[in-house]
Amino acid sequence: MTSTLRRRPSQRRSAERVERMLDECASLLGEVGYDALTTKEVARRAEVPIGTFYQFFPDKQGLVRALAMRNLDRFLTRVTDRIAATDLAHWSELADLAIDEFVVMKRTTPGFAVVDFGEVLPTPGGPALPGTTHMLDEATENSAVVADRLRTLIVGLYDKPEGEGLDLALRVAVEAADAVLKLAFRTRADGDPALIAECKQLVRRYLAEHLSTARPAAS
Repeated sequence: MTSTLRRRPSQRRSAERVERMLDECASLLGEVGYDALTTKEVARRAEVPIGTFYQFFPDKQGLVRALAMRNLDRFLTRVTDRIAATDLAHWSELADLAIDEFVVMKRTTPGFAVVDFGEVLPTPGGPALPGTTHMLDEATENSAVVADRLRTLIVGLYDKPEGEGLDLALRVAVEAADAVLKLAFRTRADGDPALIAECKQLVRRYLAEHLSTARPAAS
């Protein structure tokens, strides 16, 4: 996968600066949107020299790409933490849980309504800006990267053979869920509850054929 940083911070101070720049990027996306976002303002608010910004990020798109990857990592961490704290009786509960966490992040995480896992949405619910479908990986669409990360999570939880069938099913499920959730947030600023419920039902019914025999993996 393409690196999202020009160089990795090797010291704690540098790592903290990178996190501050990502935090300010997220805040500014929520305040002014993608078009008005500037590297100069991100650096100013993060209290770092503009030269330091360019040590780690090549440009605005590189900064947003790094934010999208951090968003995906944090989403998966939230899902994993919820799994650890919940006794999932059936695989379909995992689908509901993942959708719930995504919706919570849309509602509460700064900048997530504009950039979640790569696509840049100038308005709630899209459409996405052209050229932002490969923000996480230059060779692979964002949805495929998300589906692959979810597959890794699923095969670690359930005794289910890995293969092209599951890979394709998860890609379709991610694409379908993304489309319905975009509609939910176009319909209501905080996400239309009825459409969110329909999204869960759609994903559960579609994946049932592929995961009906899934059983929790042995500890």
